Amino acid sequence: MRVRRSVLITAAVVAAAGLIAGGTYAFAGDEGDKGANPTVQDPSTGPEPRLGPTESPGSATPDPSSSESSESPPPKEEKHNCPVGKKQAKVEKLLNQLGGFGTLVEDGEQSKADCAAIKKFQKRYDIRPSEGSAGPLTEKIAKRLVETDIDKCDGDKGLVACIDLTHQTTWIMKDGEIIVDPTITRTGMGGGYQTPDGKFTIDWRSEKAWSKPYKVWLPYWQHFIDGMGFHETTTYIHDSFGSHGCVNLLHKDAVKFYETLKMDTTVHTFGRKPGT
Repeated sequence: MRVRRSVLITAAVVAAAGLIAGGTYAFAGDEGDKGANPTVQDPSTGPEPRLGPTESPGSATPDPSSSESSESPPPKEEKHNCPVGKKQAKVEKLLNQLGGFGTLVEDGEQSKADCAAIKKFQKRYDIRPSEGSAGPLTEKIAKRLVETDIDKCDGDKGLVACIDLTHQTTWIMKDGEIIVDPTITRTGMGGGYQTPDGKFTIDWRSEKAWSKPYKVWLPYWQHFIDGMGFHETTTYIHDSFGSHGCVNLLHKDAVKFYETLKMDTTVHTFGRKPGT
């Protein structure tokens, strides 16, 4: 009986100690501010909750080890609808030589940049259709411009209009400097309509002259020899073998020549048009 009573006393002491300890933890939150009302914290101002493994906040610091796998793949080249032309490689090289139309990769393949450059060139020289496909006509025009013989013009003194009959190109120089870049032209055909070579002088100018023999208007007319002169073409410049002796120009070029040249300006024609 004495042993059993001792065990009961010991158990009671242990139980009492447990109640005292539990009370201490239960009221520990009020320990520093006895008698004050409990403070309720606004969830929006409280500390951010700890995120689980599937949560991905915008402010979370990325794991350096995973940066490589999270990089975006390189952008794919945008599609274009320009077919590869028969003269693709040659035109790429020629346009790079000319400059001013964009940089083309000389690989004989079509790209969006190549297409844009070829279209720009075709529109500039009224090559139809201007769809970006490098065909024989595009190559022919580019080659004529690249091979233009600037040195033969003799434009060292004053204002000079130069016409390369061989390459069917024309440009303007002043005191040895090119002030209007070479562009295409169409001069006289054979059969007595050839544009002569030599040095002449502009002696008649009219923004719009009437041709009695051919009954057509000649916009931006600048006469220099025997009824021949510069003027805007009234037909497609690429589908005819030649004019009746005049120096035909595209609209943009005819306007530029009319604005730049003056009465008594020297006109120097040289070479010979192929087939005449």
